Amino acid sequence: MIQLEKRPQPSRFWSLFTPVIAVIVTMIAGGLLFAALGKNPIEAIRTIFYDPLFGEFSFYYRPQLLVKGGPLILIAIGLSLGFRAGIWNIGAEGQYILGAICGAAVGLAFYPTESVFIFPLMILAGLLGGMLWSMIPALLKVKFGTNEILVSLMLVYVAEQLLASMSLGLLRNPDGHGFPGSRNFQDYPSGHNTEILAGTGLHWGVAAAFIAVTFAYILLNKHILGFNIRLTGEAPRAARFGGVNPTRLTILCMGISGALAGLAGLFEVSGPSGQISIDFNVGYGFTAIIVAFLGRLHPIGILLAGLLMALTYIGGEIAQANLGLPAAAIQVFQGMLLFFLLALDLLSNFRIRLAVKGAA
Repeated sequence: MIQLEKRPQPSRFWSLFTPVIAVIVTMIAGGLLFAALGKNPIEAIRTIFYDPLFGEFSFYYRPQLLVKGGPLILIAIGLSLGFRAGIWNIGAEGQYILGAICGAAVGLAFYPTESVFIFPLMILAGLLGGMLWSMIPALLKVKFGTNEILVSLMLVYVAEQLLASMSLGLLRNPDGHGFPGSRNFQDYPSGHNTEILAGTGLHWGVAAAFIAVTFAYILLNKHILGFNIRLTGEAPRAARFGGVNPTRLTILCMGISGALAGLAGLFEVSGPSGQISIDFNVGYGFTAIIVAFLGRLHPIGILLAGLLMALTYIGGEIAQANLGLPAAAIQVFQGMLLFFLLALDLLSNFRIRLAVKGAA
């Protein structure tokens, strides 16, 4: 018989190396998946993980690591604060969309005016849009005891309908000959999220992600609020006895995660994406959940996990183009990361024992 035995103390080895082992197991399982689809598994894994960094056209793909990693890191940092406190915001995708809509609306309201103040106003609008959208599940939870997982997730679908409505209605480009979508911010200098260093992929959204990592590290390790967040997640009863206000903490963590997701949406719509469109959202809000857990809810871990997940995005696109892999297979491959991470995480607190079944 296979039995799980509770460890006296969590295993330091498994806590540290579970993400690495999960990545390796994902490569093996992903290789089997690609082989079942009739593709060379070694070539597919090499295309996903090696070609973007060291392949023939790596000079083009390397900057994309920052472009795709920036929003993932920014959203995951916000989510990790809530997850550490036991507050489960699963609707970051909706907050990402609302941040993009609100920020883009402010920028388009000033079109074609040129001013250095327009982009900062767009940033503020994106931040507030994401934060206010996250306040809906937060307030419902603290006032009526609703489940923030379900409410925040359902609001994603509402946000997607708002996105379609804005693309076809209020924010549609009047010079776009009836096609859905807003004006392109790449043609509007005052509202465009330009690269800080040309050709590097480092735009203001990436800079915001690095700043968020720094502040989250300081908050969790040097500030009393970070201590309260960690204490609430690890020992809720002790936190209440220690004077931590769960209502205030819920609103604060949900607000921060929504604000950072909204910022990510604003930086994306004004930069790499360029416009509000029906298919603007590509799942960054959901993928960021994988990034947060793959990074062990630690700011530095999230930074590395975000870059790794960005690598799978870029490598997956190359694999689709060069090897004919379906997009769904790449999404399954990314989902395997979280699946194997959570499965192997069990070994941090339990050890497997083989026992002989006794006679009846």
